[in-house]
Parts: sequence; C-alpha cells; structure tokens
Amino acid sequence: MRSEPFAILFDLDGTLTDPREGITKCIAHALERVGREPPPLDELTFAIGPPLRASLAQLLGTTSRDEVERALAHYRERFADVGLYENAPYAGIGEALALLRDAGLPLYVATSKPRVYAERIVSHFALDAHFEAIHGCELDGTREDKRELLAHLFPSHGLDPGRAAMIGDRGVDMVAAHHHGARALGVTWGYGSRDELREAGAHAFCESPGDLPRCVARLLAPR
Repeated sequence: MRSEPFAILFDLDGTLTDPREGITKCIAHALERVGREPPPLDELTFAIGPPLRASLAQLLGTTSRDEVERALAHYRERFADVGLYENAPYAGIGEALALLRDAGLPLYVATSKPRVYAERIVSHFALDAHFEAIHGCELDGTREDKRELLAHLFPSHGLDPGRAAMIGDRGVDMVAAHHHGARALGVTWGYGSRDELREAGAHAFCESPGDLPRCVARLLAPR
C-alpha cells in the first residue's frame, strides 16, 4: 500500500518572508500611541515569530489584557495598511517551494500571525500557488499558540502528524512539532538562534532557502 506523502508546514515570519521593518515599526507605533517610549527597532526583533500579545505584554510590563489589547489595536491600525507590505520574501524561497511542490509534497502555512494578514502577505508575494492552505490564528487570539494551531490544522486536512514536518526559525515552531510528533526543521536565516532552535528540539537545521529541498529530503529519509 502506498504511503501518503509527507506534509510540510511552513512558518511565515522569519521563514518565508522577512518582516523586520513592518513588525518593528508597528510595535514602535503602538508603544508611542499608548504613551511609552519605544526602544530602538533592533531591540524589537525578539517579537518576530512568537504570539504578539505576549511580546506586547513584556514590552509594556503588564499582565492587563485591556492594556495589551489597546496596544495591539494601535499595532494593527498601522500594520493592516502599511506594515503588512514592509516585508519581502527571502531570496530563493519561491524556487525552493516550487521544487518541494514538484516533488509531490503538500505544503501548508502555519503561522501565529492572524490568518487574514497571512493570506494577504502570501498572496501579495505570489507564493500562494505553492500552498494547499494557509493557517493562522484568529484576530481574537484563538489558536495563537502554535501547538493549538497544529491541533486544528492536522485534522482539518486529514493529515497524520507522524508524516509531517514543521519548518520554522523560532523555538515555538520546534516545540509545536514535537508536541504533535512531527519532525522539526530549524532554519537559521530568521530571528531565532541556532541555540534556541536546538534547545527547542530541532531535528535538523537548514542554512539557506536554496538548501531547503535537500534539507527536507534528508529530514524525511527513513531513520
């Protein structure tokens, strides 16, 4: 009996596209609007990848959901029209996705970014043709935790987590993969360090988008 092909799940920010300018400027805008002095933009890159509410709470030094939601609303007022497009695909990522797709591997986006924004970004950069579906959280934070996102994604498409791989640049991607018994490939061109990825359980690393087809083939090889 022929096995189903492995499903490949991609993080978005720091993996498919580099959103540094848009995300950091929108965070700075949000902090200014709530009366806080933002740090230098380079000090805000820690917030690229993980759920944004937690990063805003850290920056504000608060556990108040109301305060975080106010800052998030200011973030989105800039992000929805401007910050979303202060972004660019990593060189070679489109070609790598095409090769993976041509190899018969179904590809999915799995991001902590709200799905409505993720869909616009992937479409804007003409990457949507490579993917079966794009999954992200809801605007109210539902499925913001990537473990919960994958718990929704896998049954939605009838996928076996044991025949899936999560590709991402942050520890949360690796943790989510392990939580569901999927394979975890850490990419080193994004915003998580190699140590972060290793400590979160990356099974392997990939150094550049152009190496993705080879790295995926090695990751999926029989153990």
